[in-house]
Amino acid sequence: MSALLTPLTIREVTFRNRIAVSPMCQYSSEDGFANDWHLVHLGSRAAGGAGLVIMEASAVEARGRISPQDHGIWKDEHIEFLARITAFLRQQGAVPGIQLAHAGRKGSTFQPWEGNGAVPPEAGGWQPVAPSPVAFQAGYPVPAELTRAEIAGVVGAFAAAAHRALEAGFQVVELHAAHGYLIHEFLSPLSNHRTDEYGGPFENRIRFALEVTRAVRDVWPDRLPLFVRISATDWVEAGWDIDESVELARRLRALGVDLIDCSSGGLAPQQKIPLGPGYQVLFAERIRREAGVLTGAVGMITTPQQADEIVRSGQADLVLLAREFLRDPYFALHAGKALGDAIQPPVQYGRAF
Repeated sequence: MSALLTPLTIREVTFRNRIAVSPMCQYSSEDGFANDWHLVHLGSRAAGGAGLVIMEASAVEARGRISPQDHGIWKDEHIEFLARITAFLRQQGAVPGIQLAHAGRKGSTFQPWEGNGAVPPEAGGWQPVAPSPVAFQAGYPVPAELTRAEIAGVVGAFAAAAHRALEAGFQVVELHAAHGYLIHEFLSPLSNHRTDEYGGPFENRIRFALEVTRAVRDVWPDRLPLFVRISATDWVEAGWDIDESVELARRLRALGVDLIDCSSGGLAPQQKIPLGPGYQVLFAERIRREAGVLTGAVGMITTPQQADEIVRSGQADLVLLAREFLRDPYFALHAGKALGDAIQPPVQYGRAF
């Protein structure tokens, strides 16, 4: 069997292979609710053989959405339809996961196909919040600086969202600490200009991330895995970097985080990213080696052979695909065939494989 198709067990959850559907925002919700689009979108990837299917960034409070059409998990009413989705994913043999998120200063913006910039209040917009009152870039809303009490409230919102995720039947929670959203905004000195215990030196800038992680792990059962997605570097001089990411990963592992999902960038518009196949894999490899924690590799991973080599060579324990799964919902089944492994498509599709 190829390394890519080898099962992986984390805590009491076994993934049938090392292929995960990366969380991808669909911007297709109303008042945060999932709907038939999400069921079909996620369900088709589970039927297509993925070992783990992670639902998109799901806002832990209404002002934590990226756009007014973002998915959310900030109220109990969101649970019912999510339970329908998780049940279907598990019926297809996939582990259902969800990414818990807060957009911070990148909130209250338009769906990407409608343009960029701030959504005005009359169109459903709001004032976003952040560590410091610094807009992401021109045309984006200026966020309100979070008070200490508000920070505590957001930490509580993450914990409450994790409890709802459990009620909905998810088996993996991933905390979104990447791509310039709220947790990442606290981590990076480019966006965090605070002078209190949440800003300044490294120990202060990671405080919010650790508080969120601790609060979620306290309510998330020991039997279930907890992941954290980070941006391993801002790709900007004097920004958050890979050395800090390694140390943060060590701290997160000590708090009960099982896997670091290694992405990069998204915090600063002046970033300069050297795009290319697997351009972020080296981050996953270094964090895995130096922090002693499982890692996931993501970013321009497009072929079964490339994905298999990442796992086989020990660069990462899991590969997460986004655009490739948009192009091919059955990537995992096709990967099994390409790598010469036995595959088990849904019986209804057996004649095609």
